[in-house]
Amino acid sequence: MPVSDFSFTFLGTGTSAGVPVITCDCDVCTSEDPKDTRLRCSVCVRFTDGGGQERVVLIDTSPDLRQQVLKEKLTRCDAILYTHNHVDHTFGLDDIRMFNVSMQQPIDIYAERHTLDHLHRVFQHVFESHKNVNNSFVANLIPNEIAPENPVELHGVKFTPLRLLHGRLPIVGFKIEGSGPKGRVPKIAYCTDVSSIPPQTWSQLEDLDILVLDMLRFRHHPTHLNYDQAIEIATQIGAKKTYFTHMTHCVAHSETDAKLPKTMHLASDGLRI
Repeated sequence: MPVSDFSFTFLGTGTSAGVPVITCDCDVCTSEDPKDTRLRCSVCVRFTDGGGQERVVLIDTSPDLRQQVLKEKLTRCDAILYTHNHVDHTFGLDDIRMFNVSMQQPIDIYAERHTLDHLHRVFQHVFESHKNVNNSFVANLIPNEIAPENPVELHGVKFTPLRLLHGRLPIVGFKIEGSGPKGRVPKIAYCTDVSSIPPQTWSQLEDLDILVLDMLRFRHHPTHLNYDQAIEIATQIGAKKTYFTHMTHCVAHSETDAKLPKTMHLASDGLRI
């Protein structure tokens, strides 16, 4: 049986500082539009597998994970995929332990070797719990190494790592698609924290239903796409719909979204596809 009830939810669409930014009183940080409030960047994929079991897969665990999980009323986590090792994409990992308690099972995490090494170093109390002075309550995780263009199939949905560049740092995005009949799962590419797309990745971005792409701000940035660059790349890829994410506090949602091409939109926290 193919998967059903598929959804893709933006848990956070902000930068490493989030929006509002601490100490800032700019128009966006003081905006009353809820779409101008942005937690740190992550998403969740929800679906029902062929056996009728609800599944939840997270991409990244931001420092705001606890708040995001409560807001979306997530009651399980079947796996976590990581794009890269930066703090704003990893520091919520400790909160995963509550899913271990409720599900009574370990959780698989998937990342490139440099990200797994980072997680092991930062969360040594989790990955080397036998060294803890006290018998601590920590997450129970199973690390799995991934590589670009080598798909991971999770309960009937395929996640293919895509090589991207975050400045000089190689990271991954993920192409998400179903293994069942066409149309049950839209073909989505999630590409956050991007400054450029290597030549070998472009063929993986063809015929997309949905592209999610980094768009930090209007001015140039050395490790992220700006407004003009993101629109240019999105136009080249030509997905049916594009949503921009990882936006800083100079981007006012309603004003900016109204100026975008008709197939492109700013994502917002809680937006579900």
